[in-house]
Amino acid sequence: MIWKKSEADETPAHSQPQPPNLSSSPARGQAQTSKERALIGTSIEIKGNLAGSEDLVIEGRIEGKIELRQHGITVGRSGYVKGDMYGLMIVVMGEIDGNLYGEEQIILRQTCTVRGNVSAPRVTLEDGAHFKGSIDMTPPSSVEAGPTPA
Repeated sequence: MIWKKSEADETPAHSQPQPPNLSSSPARGQAQTSKERALIGTSIEIKGNLAGSEDLVIEGRIEGKIELRQHGITVGRSGYVKGDMYGLMIVVMGEIDGNLYGEEQIILRQTCTVRGNVSAPRVTLEDGAHFKGSIDMTPPSSVEAGPTPA
């Protein structure tokens, strides 16, 4: 009998189609995938604070604080935000003039320009990203729990 790699690969693929996705995503992230997303298009300009209870994609311009602490925020390539931003996970491909506060993670893509401080337990800064500011990667458990008793 001749062993073929394609036959061996088919069996495991059918028996475990989803575990890699489940193990890499936290429970909160899985819940997010079923939620709706709001989109601020390229021709939209907003001046004022923004809050809500769904994920947000910004392709337009916002001047003001964005507060979506339990939801994801994506600033697209044409997006511009002047103000502080609070989100569960923040991905920046556009331009930010303000501080970023991520509950779980902040990702600065290579196409972004960020002028401000970044604070999250996990921060990714891609090669080519323009960033001027400081990075604070304090884990949330150490901030919330405080010092441990002796």
